[in-house]
Amino acid sequence: MKNIVIVSVLVSVILMAIIYSYVGDIVGDDLVNQLSLLAAVLILVISVGVGLLYVNKMKTDTATGTTTGDDWDGIQEYTNELPKGWAYSYIGTIIFFVWYILAGYPVWSFSQIGQYNEEVKELNAKFEERYTNITDEELHAMGESIFLVNCAPCHGVTGDGMDGKAADLSIRLDSVAVLEVVNNGSNNGLMGAGITMPSYSWLPNIDKQAVSQYVANDFEGARGGEVFAENCAMCHGVDGTGMDYVAPNIRHFTPDLVKAILENGKKGAIGTMPTFKVEEMRLTETQQKAVGTYITNLNE
Repeated sequence: MKNIVIVSVLVSVILMAIIYSYVGDIVGDDLVNQLSLLAAVLILVISVGVGLLYVNKMKTDTATGTTTGDDWDGIQEYTNELPKGWAYSYIGTIIFFVWYILAGYPVWSFSQIGQYNEEVKELNAKFEERYTNITDEELHAMGESIFLVNCAPCHGVTGDGMDGKAADLSIRLDSVAVLEVVNNGSNNGLMGAGITMPSYSWLPNIDKQAVSQYVANDFEGARGGEVFAENCAMCHGVDGTGMDYVAPNIRHFTPDLVKAILENGKKGAIGTMPTFKVEEMRLTETQQKAVGTYITNLNE
């Protein structure tokens, strides 16, 4: 027993030293941090103390009391009362919880996440003000850097889609990507008016292939042109340049189309592209415009 006590004390001291080495510098005068450190020490001391107590009891105590009368292969259950330490700990936990919510660190008090969000909004506002009159060269350079960080992991460094992992942005439009939209439709609000492109999966496969090739090949091809005129022109226009707040220009990628996709996300062959909304502080208006400018220049 003596050896167990010595080892337990040494382990406790080492663990407390490790805890303090990690958090000692950041505790400072903050009450919550001080309480957290104190709680960690108390939990450690109580755990070691209770462990030693029951190890000692297992060596010296004998079973006493009244059993419930049940017997499971010779194992019986005693009708012992709940240990007072457990009951006091449970009540203490409830009291601490109420104090913590109402006084120690109430939900309406300072929040690091809230401070971060406020600082991001402030910096974004300064960013937008700084680039109010941004030049085309600056837009392209900014768009390239943003593209390499946020878009290249899926679309590739050169925008080639990485063998089908994502849309190939280095060409005007890819027939496979067009066919995917024909089969599955598109998401809401792509051009800001909540317009949903329906699925045209009911079209015969030969017609879907024809219209996809037609759109991808600079609107050339008689059969595809017929299918497009009958099913697509009413929203995208006869020449595919789109209609404001109805359907996007599908003759080529435009800054407006890229911005709309960044804002609303996009259905794709391998999943859904996430949004980069201004409200979520992912990309600012200027940054979205910069990405659109860069992507538009990829296929020129």
